Amino acid sequence: MKKIVFLLALFGFASLVQAKTSPESSLKTAIPTLQDSVVIEFGKAGKIVITVASKEDFEKLKLMNINQIISELDLEENKETGELTLVEIHKKDGTVKEVVKVIERPLETEVQVGKMRVYVDESGENTKVKIETDSKEDDPPLIDDLSIDLGINNFLQEGSFPTSDQPYATKGWGSWNVGLNWVGSHRIGKGVQWNLGLGFQWYNFKFENRDFQAIRGRDQISFVERTDVTGIKSKLSASYLTAMTLLEVNLGKSTEDGFTLAAGPYLGYRLGGRSKFVFDETGGSRDKIEKVNTGLYLENLRYGIRGELGIGEHVTFFTTYDLNTLFQDGKGPSLNPITFGIVF
Repeated sequence: MKKIVFLLALFGFASLVQAKTSPESSLKTAIPTLQDSVVIEFGKAGKIVITVASKEDFEKLKLMNINQIISELDLEENKETGELTLVEIHKKDGTVKEVVKVIERPLETEVQVGKMRVYVDESGENTKVKIETDSKEDDPPLIDDLSIDLGINNFLQEGSFPTSDQPYATKGWGSWNVGLNWVGSHRIGKGVQWNLGLGFQWYNFKFENRDFQAIRGRDQISFVERTDVTGIKSKLSASYLTAMTLLEVNLGKSTEDGFTLAAGPYLGYRLGGRSKFVFDETGGSRDKIEKVNTGLYLENLRYGIRGELGIGEHVTFFTTYDLNTLFQDGKGPSLNPITFGIVF
């Protein structure tokens, strides 16, 4: 009996909340009518208000008990789980949103009002009531952010790194890859999201043999050894507009303490390319720089695979591998760029 009265009181409370949040409902209840009210008070502050429109309705009310009132509401109860839905909203698209739901268990009753849950525990000597609110907001459909890639470039030639006796062998420190990316993330499931990125990448390949200069020959790129000067630094650079897409999977309970793996393809369009040679002439007082446009022999498109490993929420490592070569076919050595780095 206590539970039934408690449910009726809660149903009345939910109706008041619904009236406050719906202007139309509030307007309708504010219209004065010639009706009588029967007030049933219980406990310290419990109250049930029943409105009757005529004397005949009042006479019928006297013949009814609380159990009959519940049955008149025509509520369907799940006999197996004890679940009872008191209030639900039927939307135009056919979906149903449950506003007030009651779950009866042998020694516990759970009442859900929107995102608020009330637990009534009668297993002990004293009845315990616990109220919880779910303040977690729904994930937005798309989360966007800016990220910076900082990595080290190298080449793979027929599956291995070029040896030091090759003029295009790269030096790790100084062969920087810098990327500025806009990344949008869309959650498609629990622990799984789809990332889309668009950004700029700057490739730098600093040659280990600094006496060799990359120049544009008649019909191909050439690596010329400069014996007339003392080489100080020699490198090749290129810039790209790049688009990428990654499928990311979270392997932990949350992004704060778990691991994330992501992989997907990318496609880039070359914006520029040149070589830079810094040297010192014999008897010269300062270094000189020669810059040569080598873009004619670089591939305009680059495409490949990107992988990411996230540790916790703030540390992410990445690697990229170009499936096509840096130079056009027959215009230079067959070199596939590869990069290892970290995402900020």
